[in-house]
Amino acid sequence: MKKLLLCIALALPVFAAKPISIKGSDTMVIMNARLAEGFMNANPGTQIQVTGGGSGVGIAALINGTTDIAASSRPIKTSETDKLKARFATTGFAIPIARDGLSIYLNEQNPVKELTLAQIRAIYTGAVTNWKQVGGKDAPIILYSRENSSGTYTYFKDNVLMGKDYAPRAQTLQGTAAVVNAVAKDANGIGYGGAAYAKGIKFAAVKKDDKSPAVLPSLETVRSGQYPISRYLYLYTRVKPAKEMKAFIDWATSPAGQEIVSKVGYFPVK
Repeated sequence: MKKLLLCIALALPVFAAKPISIKGSDTMVIMNARLAEGFMNANPGTQIQVTGGGSGVGIAALINGTTDIAASSRPIKTSETDKLKARFATTGFAIPIARDGLSIYLNEQNPVKELTLAQIRAIYTGAVTNWKQVGGKDAPIILYSRENSSGTYTYFKDNVLMGKDYAPRAQTLQGTAAVVNAVAKDANGIGYGGAAYAKGIKFAAVKKDDKSPAVLPSLETVRSGQYPISRYLYLYTRVKPAKEMKAFIDWATSPAGQEIVSKVGYFPVK
């Protein structure tokens, strides 16, 4: 009888721990997937699921309880923390996971090398419509933008457009990779997004104003504040991280995790 019981016990399946879910920012999705992969390799048996959809989608999932961690390329809004508090009696926890120089993408054939913040704002609000108005060739400027659920869309509107509306002719695309791909194929295109996505395009050096130097995003210029469009990338949780979730976040902010952040193309928080 004892032998039979032992055989039955050995036949029972071994259930893995509940996966940790991370949902949100498309800007961060590649970085988060690499961090999850590195952590799971170092901690066999742990499962982490990473999906995108946009910062707003991730925070909404955090509020409705369908994700453990929201990835956001913008700070959480007061209206969102109010919803968290109403449902879970907490305003959530923010963990800066990386820094990013929000970059201005130009086609490699575009002769324009630098733009002021005022020029970028004028281009994206529709006041400037031809490249010759900012030192380029006589050609229409084709605008590429992110969708309004994107944290990058919101950050750009708040901090570059200073709250003004995007020009109606701006073409909205889902995901930073789509913006990069569009600009890479369009000699007259302009886009914006994370520094890590620079494939087949070039960055415009950005000037705070006419009298300031033109600066490209780099570890040094983002860390020093010289690059004028830098931001933190965040992970948000409902409650203070514990157990496996805390272990993952601690690892992601450790030298090993931050090395992955750098390899992806973003900048470490420390």
